[in-house]
Amino acid sequence: MDHTAEVLKVNSNFYKAFEERNLQALSDTWAHVLEVWCTHPGWPALHGWHRVEESFRNILNGAGPPQFVLSEIRVETSANTAWVTLEENLLGPNLSTVTTVNVFKKTDGRWLMYGHHASPVVAIFS
Repeated sequence: MDHTAEVLKVNSNFYKAFEERNLQALSDTWAHVLEVWCTHPGWPALHGWHRVEESFRNILNGAGPPQFVLSEIRVETSANTAWVTLEENLLGPNLSTVTTVNVFKKTDGRWLMYGHHASPVVAIFS
């Protein structure tokens, strides 16, 4: 069974909540377990829902709402696991592109985020 549409919807809800600075809606896209992890660009890896939630709370309380133009979106799914790779093109005073992997697991009939890793894209010249 192809779960692409379901996973893309949860992924989209994550970014919508992020842009709207809606911590509750953002929280609804995540599993609230010790196994979750998150790496924001330039940050160390955070493990456990409490630390992940705290990181998003700090980001959402920062200056200016984040705005994303998402591109290069690709989804891979299996019966219980899915991952989305994409580029987050961040708008605003600090224009940048971040390459991202979001990992989802089907839990109690719902797709929930278990991992988010974002790294800045650096131009490499040969």
